[in-house]
Amino acid sequence: MARSTGQETVVLVHGLWLSGWSLYVLGQRLARHGFETFSFSYPSVSQNLLQNAERLQRFLVDLERPVVHLVGHSLGGIVIRALFHQHPEQPPGGRIVTLGSPHGGSYPASMLVRTALGRKITGRSIQQLLAGMPAHWQPVDRDIGIIAGDLSVGMGRLFRRLPRPNDGVVSAAEAALPGATDSITLHVSHTAMVVSSQVAQQVSWFLKHGRFQTNR
Repeated sequence: MARSTGQETVVLVHGLWLSGWSLYVLGQRLARHGFETFSFSYPSVSQNLLQNAERLQRFLVDLERPVVHLVGHSLGGIVIRALFHQHPEQPPGGRIVTLGSPHGGSYPASMLVRTALGRKITGRSIQQLLAGMPAHWQPVDRDIGIIAGDLSVGMGRLFRRLPRPNDGVVSAAEAALPGATDSITLHVSHTAMVVSSQVAQQVSWFLKHGRFQTNR
């Protein structure tokens, strides 16, 4: 267990094919906003959503923090929802922000999994997402902020022209989550979300206030 600094704690959860290091810049930016930050790494391809949720649960238990905010990029946001499906008894008070998370599925991923190679490289968590597993989960009893992007630069455009607005991988419609507390669309691509100062500012604001900054 790391010693508590007395700051509010944020755990960052990465997306498909990545690791906790992909969130280093976002973590540094949030630290400058006054948060204690940790990055959680998990096997996004070889393990399914519920298995990765169990890993996240163990990570949070080991932290021993009374209040933890959770920020998930892309698939990481779905893993956070899987955590609350598996362990709804999370300590109260923490907020959640998802960055380009495909809550409504992902058209590029659905194209990839049509082939054996595509299924192998996208992995079990994506296959459960596309099969509709998260649609059967109860709403998360937390303030949830949804950040989508509208800078259409990314691998999704290899398959077809994605519905606009989109971040190059996930459309704003796919990133939407019914019942979310607040949502915002920023001029940023899917990959660049994790290094954007504008995204970090909006994440910080939501974690502190439960809404995104209005003078944007």
